[in-house]
Amino acid sequence: MTKKAETKATTYAALLRGINVGGSKKVPMAELRSVLEGLGHGDVQTYLQSGNAVFSSAKQDPVALARELEAAIEAHFGFRVPCLVVDGPYLRAVAEACPFPAAELEGKQLHATFFSEQPGAERFVAIDRAAYLPEEYRLGDRVLYLYAPDGLGRSKLGEALAKPAVTKGIDATTRNWNTVARLVELTGGGTGAI
Repeated sequence: MTKKAETKATTYAALLRGINVGGSKKVPMAELRSVLEGLGHGDVQTYLQSGNAVFSSAKQDPVALARELEAAIEAHFGFRVPCLVVDGPYLRAVAEACPFPAAELEGKQLHATFFSEQPGAERFVAIDRAAYLPEEYRLGDRVLYLYAPDGLGRSKLGEALAKPAVTKGIDATTRNWNTVARLVELTGGGTGAI
């Protein structure tokens, strides 16, 4: 008889889009933790109030985990919240592939927009990069890196990149670099400077 191999749990980050902003789509973090635990996930913790949760699961399909979480949030809170689920190694790879000098910048100057699928280059052809300098962006693996020296709130390039021509049909959510670095730590995606 062969013994069935145990499935090792993977640590994931769930990135929720557009919650707890301007009084709409209120998702208290304690309730979000309960929703995740109710789905059978372990080691659940949240980070900040902007929709970052870390959990472990034996399931190996991040897309299925995201859809399951979206359905559970809608059932619990009564509204849909787009969710992306990514694992620690992916977050670490995103951090390591950053084309900007993250260690030299303030967290509010550098952002990562995570996508549910890789956007094609054709989505960005209408954006005149030179017109937005010194702001810049670069595409990575299902992520867009945005350097906005005055912060995202004042970023004209950030506005252009959030338009439907760029994001239509793709779930996208943005985190500042401090949050990216913390999520790398929380998911065990690696230690050391990013």
